[in-house]
Amino acid sequence: MAISGLGSHSISLFFYVILAAFLHKGAAQTTPVQGQNLVTNNVSVVEGETAIISCRVKNNDDSVIQLLNPNRQTIYFRDVRPLKDSRFQLVNFSDNELLVSLSNVSLSDEGRYVCQLYTDPPQEAYADITVLVPPGNPILESREEIVSEGNETEITCTAMGSKPASTIKWMKGDQPLQGEATVEELYDRMFTVTSRLRLTVSKEDDGVAVICIIDHPAVKDFQAQKYLEVQYKPEVKIVVGFPEGLTREGENLELTCKAKGKPQPHQINWLKVDDDFPSHALVTGSDLFIENLNKSYNGTYRCVASNLVGEAYDDYILYVYDSRADGAPQKIDHAVIGGVVAVVVFAMLCLLIVLGRYFARHKGTYFTHEAKGADDAADADTAIINAEGGHNNSDDKKEYYI
Repeated sequence: MAISGLGSHSISLFFYVILAAFLHKGAAQTTPVQGQNLVTNNVSVVEGETAIISCRVKNNDDSVIQLLNPNRQTIYFRDVRPLKDSRFQLVNFSDNELLVSLSNVSLSDEGRYVCQLYTDPPQEAYADITVLVPPGNPILESREEIVSEGNETEITCTAMGSKPASTIKWMKGDQPLQGEATVEELYDRMFTVTSRLRLTVSKEDDGVAVICIIDHPAVKDFQAQKYLEVQYKPEVKIVVGFPEGLTREGENLELTCKAKGKPQPHQINWLKVDDDFPSHALVTGSDLFIENLNKSYNGTYRCVASNLVGEAYDDYILYVYDSRADGAPQKIDHAVIGGVVAVVVFAMLCLLIVLGRYFARHKGTYFTHEAKGADDAADADTAIINAEGGHNNSDDKKEYYI
């Protein structure tokens, strides 16, 4: 009578409980199959997505498989779902596998799920479900929108409400940079991470992207970027419009001052360094024009450009040549001079060697006519007489003393 008063769902649940107890009792009386084991896997799933829980049996002997939630409530007993939560759905059931899906996963679903096999003793395997919560869109802020070259700026990037905590990386163009991160823990093991990047900028950084990259297992390629706006002082260059070659007396000179900066130069001035500017020189904007050149105009002409950041200049050295001057002034080629000197020295050495060899070949002993016969003399007096007379008993030479 008591059973007839129960609803159909209660009867079914009661029947499966009794069946589980019976199978458990029967399993206790059987000898377990050697090598039979239960296998499952941990699962990481993004909040709101679907998790797949797998219970697999190797060498099953027809033992019953069931899946329990972290509160040890039965989700599936074989292919039957006693639990009312319809988010759990049977994907596959066989003697060797129980595969269940859990849709629209929330943080409350996180925990340890139990795969249970009715053997003697019962076997259990545990599948930990970890719920990942991606961060919100990264928030990128800078201390100032416009920075002057040489100054330091600070940019912050915030990744809010993630599980686990996000990691923030920085890039400037293709160059990785290092920021300083702080982590704030919220509720339910949720985290907010803020990273601060400090960098000193140069004019080359103008227009370069600074990128905040969020590294989190729930998202990929999650980033935000900001383009640097850097102000810098002008870059100045003087360009000769005329003449193309030498500046000669009587000709005209035209110079143009090209200046670029951020912001654009608001003032460009021409001056002559350490001298008075020619009275009849004409300045029109960034151009300088001088007519009828002469040597008194020689000197250094300077173009100075300035903007809000600073000023810069470029110089042009004017040298006026004679009107007869043709081509560039002759330059002393030290290499040619050195080559000529080397050839002369080499020729002199060769001449000395030849003369030396010549004298060495004709080297010998030479006697005067008066010395002939002196070597055959018996003594010194005879040698002198022979040397003076040329031969013994010679009458060719006679001297008379009075």
